[in-house]
Order: sequence, then C-alpha cells, then structure tokens
Amino acid sequence: MYLGAFALGWLGARARAKNPLSPIPSARLDDLVFYVALGVILGGRVGYMLFYNFAGLIENPFNLFKVWEGGMSFHGGFLGVMIAMGLFARNLKQPFFVITDFLAPWIAPGLGLGRIGNFINGELWGAETSSDAPWVVVVDGVSRHPSQLYEAFLEGLVLFLVLWFFSRKRRPTMAISGLFLTLYGIFRICIEFIRLPDNNQYVAFDWLTRGQILSLPMFVAGTIMLILVYIRGVSSEGKSR
Repeated sequence: MYLGAFALGWLGARARAKNPLSPIPSARLDDLVFYVALGVILGGRVGYMLFYNFAGLIENPFNLFKVWEGGMSFHGGFLGVMIAMGLFARNLKQPFFVITDFLAPWIAPGLGLGRIGNFINGELWGAETSSDAPWVVVVDGVSRHPSQLYEAFLEGLVLFLVLWFFSRKRRPTMAISGLFLTLYGIFRICIEFIRLPDNNQYVAFDWLTRGQILSLPMFVAGTIMLILVYIRGVSSEGKSR
C-alpha cells in the first residue's frame, strides 16, 4: 500500500508538473517523492512510538527499530512530511506553502490506500453495531463498523476529489494546504467516534481518543489558515499550481 501510495503521488504530481507555471520542475519530482517517502516512513514510526507506545520506547529505545512488530502513525508521518517539505522547499528555493499546496491533493490517495491496508490486515476496527446493518463486518463473532473503509472513503476519495477540483484553479498560497488540514481534521475526528480507541483506551470521558486530540490542532490550524487567506486578505505571491 505504501508503494502504491508513492506511485500514485508521483504520477499525479508529474501530471500537475507539466503546467508551465508549476513551482516544481518535472526533473525534481523524483527528489520530491524521495523526501516524502523518508518523511512518511521515519515520521510514521517515530510518531507511533511517541504518541502510542512511549512506555515501550522508554523501556527499550531499540523498540523504535522493530518495524516487523507493526506500528505507524499518520500524525507522525504527517509531521515527518512537513519537515521533509521544509528541507525540500529550502533546497528548491520556494516558499514552504507553495510546495505543500502542490503536494496536498496527492497525499489523500495514499491515505485511502493505507486504510484499505488496515482493513486487509484486520486492524483498527470500528465499534460494535447492529448485526442487521448492511455494512457490518463480523470480527471474532462481534458485529463491527468497518471504520477503515469509512476512513478510506473520506480521507482518501472524498478528500482527494475536493482538493483536486479546488486546486484546478489558481488559489492563494496556503489555501489548498489549509483546506487539507481542515477537512482531514473533521473527517478523522468524526470517524474516531465509531472507531475503537488505540490500545482500547480512551484518553478521557469514555469517548475522547488520542486520534481526536492529535487531529484537533490540524483542524484549528487549517481553519486559521483559510481565515487568513480569504477573510484577512493574505495575498498570493506563489505560482499557479
């Protein structure tokens, strides 16, 4: 699924880079994919250990390298990609948000594939639901929501389509990135209400999950970015994407 995500992102970015006003020349797309891959894999693993298995990391720091035991975090991968894009933007001598605006639509298909991978791997199931529901999946004799497929639909397909059509026209710099953060935050927070919490433990109130806590800053940041762009009139100096 990771390979499929990188391949889709590379193909999509290559098609977008054919625009003469693209901020990223076609010759640098391989470098972009390399930076993204490093950010996703390293950030995803480090983020998982910090956010979801910190005790295991403290007990044995070498647990960080035991990737065969599983454990990747979207939020860690997201932070890893942001750091990688900062380095790439600096190397390319382009503003940071010009690069992230170019990349944002192509993150979504990878998210969708990742959630399908979760479903195939039999992990991150949803809460119990009625056995008569047409969408029910029976896991160990228990009827559950296939929350991975809900996420694949919202975070993968819906998010991609919205960002794709939104980015087809010239937008102020930071608008596409802001919309990505806002929509992802909304989708993830909502899905978490019907997804089993990580390690079967709620953070608080018997409903608040770590995924919601980590997604809330994304929603807030994205909303602020959109307000700055469209209400306060932050002008765009970036190139068309």
